[in-house]
Amino acid sequence: MALDRKIIWREVRDIVILMLVGILMTWAGVTCRNCYDNSREFWIVASFTALMWVLLWKGNSYLADYISTKMSWIDQPGKRFLVGLVATITYTFLAMYILGAIYTLSFKFNLTAGITYSVIITIIISLFMHSRAFLINWKQSVVTAEQLKRESIAAKYESLKNQVNPHFLFNSFNALSNLVYEDQDKAVKFIKQLSEVYRYVLDTREKEVVPLADELKFLNSYIYLQKIRFADKLSIEISINTIKGGVAPLALQMLIENAIKHNVVSEDDPLTVKVFEDKGFIVVENNLQKKTSIGEPSAGVGLENICKRYEFLSSNNVEVSNNSKTFVVKLPLLTLS
Repeated sequence: MALDRKIIWREVRDIVILMLVGILMTWAGVTCRNCYDNSREFWIVASFTALMWVLLWKGNSYLADYISTKMSWIDQPGKRFLVGLVATITYTFLAMYILGAIYTLSFKFNLTAGITYSVIITIIISLFMHSRAFLINWKQSVVTAEQLKRESIAAKYESLKNQVNPHFLFNSFNALSNLVYEDQDKAVKFIKQLSEVYRYVLDTREKEVVPLADELKFLNSYIYLQKIRFADKLSIEISINTIKGGVAPLALQMLIENAIKHNVVSEDDPLTVKVFEDKGFIVVENNLQKKTSIGEPSAGVGLENICKRYEFLSSNNVEVSNNSKTFVVKLPLLTLS
């Protein structure tokens, strides 16, 4: 509410300043030296000039802001400039034509000269304003891109650190120690899958996007390790018909890891995780059965980091939804360079 009042006050202040400029210009005889012979005519001309300044300056400013919400200076600078210039000239012509038509009833006004003068002045001012807007947007985009890049690098580093944290290793080696005595062949396969997981983590640590096929292959190795640990208490179903496109490396694994970490996984309450494709998104969905407390502390890698990585990688946002029964995360498929 306080912010709204501040914006309203700023707009009122600008309008008052512009009207005062118009009145002062009339008093100085800048706009029309021979338009008035008495105080009544002076105030008619002064009000005309004041309204002209408000309509041209504020009107074109609002118009430019609206166009910028529909068309980006960064993505389409040439088109944005051309559309902005045409819209500005058109608005100026119409505003001055209507204002001039109204005021010709009160004093002699050269409508053609007034419109021409206004359009020329507006073009000069618009060139300055559009150039300034372009530079501001360009600077902001550079800052934002650099910030997202740093966040993406930090998230990838955290994902690597998460995979070598003591809890993951402890759980893996604990499962392996049991297999060595129970089933040596399965133990050998377990070691091979564990090495595949770490090889993939190391191979993708410098990559921003990986093929979906590679991520799914890695995911199968990771799921094998988890299935050895949880057996029938955990069910992970992958149903993806296409392998086109890419994903952020380790994103799918992190979502499955989070589902296991934050939900009860037991014989009485088995956890089911589904991974499937839906209209350009890879969906990870699990049934909700939240733990009252998390046994393993978070390593700093979570949904927020995944969302930030995708802000840098895609124009489509990660979609998150949940209800009393399921938790769903949708990752947009990425284009491979």
